[in-house]
Amino acid sequence: MSASTGNPAPPSPGARPRALIIEDDLAIAELERDYLEAAGFSADVETNGASALERAILAMSPESGRPYDLFVVDLMLPGADGFTICRELRERSEKPVLVVSARSGDIDKVRALGIGADDYITKPFSPAELVARARAHLDRYERLRGESGGAIISSGDLVIDTEKKAVSAGGQGVQLTATEYAILLLLARNPGRVYSREEIFEAVRGEGTYGEVSTVTVHMRRLREKIEADPSNPKHIETVWGMGYRFVE
Repeated sequence: MSASTGNPAPPSPGARPRALIIEDDLAIAELERDYLEAAGFSADVETNGASALERAILAMSPESGRPYDLFVVDLMLPGADGFTICRELRERSEKPVLVVSARSGDIDKVRALGIGADDYITKPFSPAELVARARAHLDRYERLRGESGGAIISSGDLVIDTEKKAVSAGGQGVQLTATEYAILLLLARNPGRVYSREEIFEAVRGEGTYGEVSTVTVHMRRLREKIEADPSNPKHIETVWGMGYRFVE
């Protein structure tokens, strides 16, 4: 996570978080919208990928007054596919991106998470599960954004500025997703302690929330690709075989 992303200010206290649902099946989109709105969100629907991306980017401009706080994205869309949308959104925003798709293969999950999606939900899904995951990701994003203390954590060429929410490796700024930043911060604040995948999942998502522990492995791989000079021989985050991961000072 970087301080240089230029994200617009968060919603004012008491404002309903805004969600943009990008789904070409209108029945599913309306179901998602109804459940999110019942949970306190305001939600808009776009059925075309290209127009959805244009709408999302326009909302990020200073003139718009209010950006979206959460994106729910299908993969198979007319105009622009979900992978393209995830990539474009992640280049411009740190806000949570949830993929909801009928494509259940591991390759699709790894690809979506690898280009910046925060979560992957397979259709058919429980609307309550969607709401739970959306709320958990948004709460985590706001928590990370609001954390203070101004501590600098460093290990070799890796520097984490927790006040600015900025990370650099080898003297270069590193752009992390909110999930990647949460994992890195958890480990870096507790150097030497071994965390299992289950412990990492519960810590960054919130104990008792929905999701798949296996996604931790994907996020860890992407995190290493960004902060390690040689991801196949990591120096900052070690794998303790059969146990989990630990941060090395």
